[in-house]
Amino acid sequence: MNLEPRTSPLPQRDAILAVIDTLSGRYLKGKVRSVRLCVIALLTGGNILLEDIPGLGKTTLALALARVLGLSFGRIQCTSDLLPSDITGLSVFSRADNRFTFIRGPVFNNLILVDEINRAMPKTQSALLEAMEERKVTVEGTTYDLPAPFLVVATQNPVEQVGTYPLPESQLDRFLICTGVGYPPEEVEKGIIRGGSIRTELEGMTPVITGEQVMEAHRAVREQVLLSEKVTDYLYRIIAATRTHPLIVSGLSTRAGINLADAARANAYLEGRDYVIPEDVKQLAIPVGAHRLITAADQDGLDKEQLLRSILKEIPVPLV
Repeated sequence: MNLEPRTSPLPQRDAILAVIDTLSGRYLKGKVRSVRLCVIALLTGGNILLEDIPGLGKTTLALALARVLGLSFGRIQCTSDLLPSDITGLSVFSRADNRFTFIRGPVFNNLILVDEINRAMPKTQSALLEAMEERKVTVEGTTYDLPAPFLVVATQNPVEQVGTYPLPESQLDRFLICTGVGYPPEEVEKGIIRGGSIRTELEGMTPVITGEQVMEAHRAVREQVLLSEKVTDYLYRIIAATRTHPLIVSGLSTRAGINLADAARANAYLEGRDYVIPEDVKQLAIPVGAHRLITAADQDGLDKEQLLRSILKEIPVPLV
């Protein structure tokens, strides 16, 4: 296999890197990893779940991403009385036209922030499934296509569980990536505290890329980045190891394998390569796979990220 870098640049890579640099260098300092993972989800057509305590910038991250990409933005604040129609939209009778008119809900935007998703009832949570998986919404027997690009950024607080509805495994599996935001480094956090909120500054943000450029980058990741048989074997060994581990009841599914391969391609693209190396897989295995693992009832307190990290250490990394 020829692993020489391509002679021509990958389409729109410089523009995508400019998005990451703009967000992490000016507006979201100290959140480079979270920004990069959001971009990887965008490039693969996946969705991302930000799981962390309030006040660390999850909402600001989603809003800033939409602004810098020049995409339409919709926000859904989940509560226990939120209805599926509040997400998808509903038909309203027009007396003037003597007919029902479909009013589109917030899901008909390019980037959707679903805030505190675990506070919505299961029936409402399930309204997102078709949108997240099929990029379509069916209302009253009519199917509507969602815009492209499309990204769901959902958040939940892992600490406060009063009045929440835990996400079922079937919906967790719809998220390509699950990650936290974390506290910024000390000096960065002091600067943020001194400067105050950046929400006003975000309103004047100028997009550095268009939706068409994002879609071109998405196609480049899918069609131009090679996943070799040797790297595929390494990826599969990781998946297989989760299925036979004594502490895991249900390991990674085939869909998880596809998602990990897609994320590894996106990471290779960001690194300027048109081929995936094992380090791409290893780097994305935890944010893509840890939240999908199901452990035994008596192992509920087990740290899934640490568990998957220990599995990765046991699997030899092949030379390519």
